[in-house]
Amino acid sequence: MAKVKIKKWWTRSVKITAIWLISALTFFSLLQIALRNSMNRHTISTSSISNAERRSILYSKMAEDLDENGAVFLKHGETSQSLSLSDLFTLKDEIVTPVLKAANPPVRANVLHLSTEFSDPISEAVKNIFSPYFDKAIWFQNSSMYHCSMFHASHHIAPVPASETEIESEVSAVKSVAEAICPLHIVIDRVVLTSTGVLLGCWQVVSGSDPVTIRAKLKSALPRAPQKQLYNEAMLHTSFARLLGSPKKLTEEEKKMSDIQFFHYLVDRLNNQIRGLKAKVSEVWYVEEYDLLALALNGKMKTHKFNFGCSEV
Repeated sequence: MAKVKIKKWWTRSVKITAIWLISALTFFSLLQIALRNSMNRHTISTSSISNAERRSILYSKMAEDLDENGAVFLKHGETSQSLSLSDLFTLKDEIVTPVLKAANPPVRANVLHLSTEFSDPISEAVKNIFSPYFDKAIWFQNSSMYHCSMFHASHHIAPVPASETEIESEVSAVKSVAEAICPLHIVIDRVVLTSTGVLLGCWQVVSGSDPVTIRAKLKSALPRAPQKQLYNEAMLHTSFARLLGSPKKLTEEEKKMSDIQFFHYLVDRLNNQIRGLKAKVSEVWYVEEYDLLALALNGKMKTHKFNFGCSEV
């Protein structure tokens, strides 16, 4: 009799255990499926953001920089490339002079060059709006050197020395990349002023090779380049000017504004004038900058210029 009871108890225990195991396995399997679906949805959501949307988000954040950090340039703060303004300019008797310092080793930058057909009207608009207020306390980018920085084979933060033979190899590699790039038709999305005083034109791509694609091609062609690059891979921007001091000759109404409000006022005026301006980029430059920020400061450099080889449809 006892054996029969034990047998029934054992049978019930086995059944209960089996049910619990099956339930647990089923729950675990469903949980894994749910987690995978959730991860897939997140991946799809992330990857579905276009490069244009990435740029828009990035530009919006850049536009908030001045409000969040204030006008650091009025206190002689750092630039966007971790150099102090005193490293780049001297301001004496309201006259700005660039400080040209040798880059050792030379910086090797790859940039998209903007023709003066498009840069001159922008430069004129910038000067018309900002010159009356800043007189000499502003540095205007040379319009013949307007460019969008793409990829560095070497930069001052992570220098990569190169022999003449290695430079020739890099130049040849960049030329090959240029042959596969299609001309970019771009449009000014907005102008922003950063807390470091840099006036930037932020571009969107209408058609042609995207900056993300171009940077990926350059990265593949230049394997010795620093892993950490200076700019976001989706970014497409041009420096128009650098503010170095406080505004002067304000009207009575303008004097009622704070510095930040006045800077926004000027940027809004410029946006109203050049936002939506279109341009075409069809040339990449491999630049050996013998002076730090030679492209920005009219320093000593050597340029290798290549037209894009992809034909427009």
